[in-house]
Formats: sequence, structure tokens, C-alpha cells
Amino acid sequence: MKILIIGAYPQSIISFRGQLIKDLVRKGHDVTVMTAEADDSVVKDVRELGAKFCSYSVQRNGLNPLADLQTFLQLKKLIKFYQPDKILAYTIKPIIWGGIAAKFIKNVDFFPMITGLGYAFSTDTFKRTVVNFIAKNLYRLALTDAKAVIFQNNDNMNTFVENGLISGQKCHRVYGSGVDIDLFERYPLPNKEITFLLIARLLGDKGIREYAEAAERIKLIYPKVNFELLGPYDSSPDAISETEINNWHHNNIINYLGETKNVLPFIKNCHIFTLPSYHEGLPRTALEAMAVGRPILTTDTSGCRDTVIERKNGFLVPIKDSEALFQKMKWFIEQPESWEKMAVESRKLVCEYFDVKKVNSSILKILNL
Repeated sequence: MKILIIGAYPQSIISFRGQLIKDLVRKGHDVTVMTAEADDSVVKDVRELGAKFCSYSVQRNGLNPLADLQTFLQLKKLIKFYQPDKILAYTIKPIIWGGIAAKFIKNVDFFPMITGLGYAFSTDTFKRTVVNFIAKNLYRLALTDAKAVIFQNNDNMNTFVENGLISGQKCHRVYGSGVDIDLFERYPLPNKEITFLLIARLLGDKGIREYAEAAERIKLIYPKVNFELLGPYDSSPDAISETEINNWHHNNIINYLGETKNVLPFIKNCHIFTLPSYHEGLPRTALEAMAVGRPILTTDTSGCRDTVIERKNGFLVPIKDSEALFQKMKWFIEQPESWEKMAVESRKLVCEYFDVKKVNSSILKILNL
């Protein structure tokens, strides 16, 4: 069977979908992966998994009608060329333009995977309200003929159903993108100065400013505590500028570590994994930290709340609340004897629900493969 996987961000295709691609190829399917233009290493990695790679023109962020029209026309042409039996698309642009393009091709089953709501579903400014209105209507059009829609958390699924974007009968929930619990094995808490770690693209919606505010206050009381930030800059309208990052770094509030293809050494080097995000599908970095055995400090919001059983493996705080974040950071610093028990619970939770083998098995059943 011919399978087409459409994403947008090339760097995510191996880390988030690599095991799924491998499973599909192992089952004898002809797999083609499509993202924005990728460097040679990504193309090589995809081919080593046994799949083909094809790039297409897509702007991950913003609403540029001409660029989006080009994306739609390219996808329509490429879907017609590859003649897939099934399409799995994830993130907003591939889902919307891939879903609409698939309407023009006969005998193809379209399966969108909603990995989060993101910028387009926020309405706290006039611009975001306009984007929200456009995105909802485009989603509604793209999902009309979807065979099934895959969600990574119940909150996102309920949002789509309540807004009339999709029928509840077509909805399926899986536990995120899963994590390789063999690769991300349990690792002891390090014997070093207390270290908090946040891994995310450098966006305001990831709660990075709240992280910096809370860190600055902690530093006044516990100057030796480390606050680390790992992740790439982004072109989104919600991007945090290099100037802001440099300011925190030079003032010894946050140690910015740049970006990496391998987060594992950084997770091993921390004590508490922190993600004050405003919304997620289901945060992969938190799952990886849980697998390694780290307490989790995150927000009580879609996706994030699925990674924490309160007080067992961590804490949930309200979004946009640097005071609550500060208080829980302070609790962790003053209660180091609690870390080990929470670390054990994190590992147990991820093995039970978020093992990538279990997640991919669920996805393959939904795709009827």
C-alpha cells in the first residue's frame, strides 16, 4: 500500500515520526515523506528508514495567501503524482492544504493528526481572532472528507467537535507521538547544583517569559540554582527575539543552550523538567524527560496536564502565572527528598501510556494498516 506522510518542519520528521515510518516500511508499505525543504542529513535519515523523501513549498507560520495557494497547488500536483492509498498529515498547513488537495484526487483516504491548536486558536488579540476565524473555516473544509481524525489529547478533540469542525464519530485519541523508552531509559538524578530545564521552540506561547520571571526571583533567594533553556529560534509572529534571550543569558537568569538534534544529554543533566506552555498537543519533550525519570513542572492546560498526576510525578500550575511557577520551583528546591519518588512515578507513567510502540500500534489500527 502507498502511504504519504505530510509534515511541515523537516527536523521533526525523524524525531517525531521516525519510528512510525520504520513500522510502516517493515510492514511492506511504500512510504513517501513530504516536508518543507530539508538539509541532506534529514533526507539521508528518511531514506535509511526505507522511505522516499519529497520537499514542497510551505510556510509554517503566517497567512500569506499567495504562498498558501502555492502550497495547495503543489500538494495537489504531488498527491496526484504519487497516487497514495492513504495520507497522514500533521500540523496546520499540511492538514488544511493537504486535506483540501486530497478532495481532488480519487480513491485516497485522508487522515489528519492534530498535534496541538497553536497560535491559530488563540483569540487574545484582534489579529489572532481573525486568524482563528480563518483557521476554523479552513479546518472545517479540509476535514469534511477525512476518513478519521487523530487527536493527541481530549481537550483538542472536544474543541474541534464543539466548534463543529468534525463529527465526533470520526475522532480518535492517541497518547501523543510516543517516546522510545529504550532510547530514553531511566537515568539517575545528577549530583550537581539544582538545575531546571525547559526545552521548546523560542515562542511566547511556550511560557518562556514566565520561566524567566520565576527564575529571576528564585535567583535572588538561591543564586546557585541553574535555569537552562534549549531550543531553536522560530519565525512565528509569537517568536521571542534573540535580544530577549541574550538579555536573560547575559544577566545570568537563564543559560541558553542553543538548539540540538539530541536532547537526551541535556535531560540527563537536569533535576526538574519545566514546561510552562499555554497549550500543547502532548509535549514530546516532557514525555522524554519522564522516560529518563525526571519530575515534571508544567501547566494545567491541554496536552500538558496529561503528563502529570498532581504531587505524584510533579505539579501543574495555571498558564501565564509566573508567581505560581515561582512557588512550585521554590518547593522543589526546598524538598529535594521528594525528587526520587517523583522520578520513579514519571517513568512508570510514560511506560504505561506513552511508549511509542503502543502509540504507533494505535495509529496503525486507525489507518487500518
